[in-house]
Amino acid sequence: MGFLLSLNGFVANNRQDVELVAVLMRIFSFSLVSWLGPRSPFFFVWAFNTVDAILLSWAAIIRKDRAYILLNVFWIGVGVVGMIRAAHGFSSP
Repeated sequence: MGFLLSLNGFVANNRQDVELVAVLMRIFSFSLVSWLGPRSPFFFVWAFNTVDAILLSWAAIIRKDRAYILLNVFWIGVGVVGMIRAAHGFSSP
């Protein structure tokens, strides 16, 4: 529990930097898909995107910004689904 409190303190004290890194992560992952198209490493992109959504959600929770909490928690869910689909080669049921 102490580790999570320390991590939360770090995010709270460096919130703007954490948000900037997360936004740069999102830009990078979407740029990668745009540049590589079907050759994109989709699992990596979804995992990377999910991490940035977690960081942005965390920052939004600290700021008590309900709109961005909702938006980024939604992206966490999308990321989990994307990773599951990427792990299974986007096969249809």
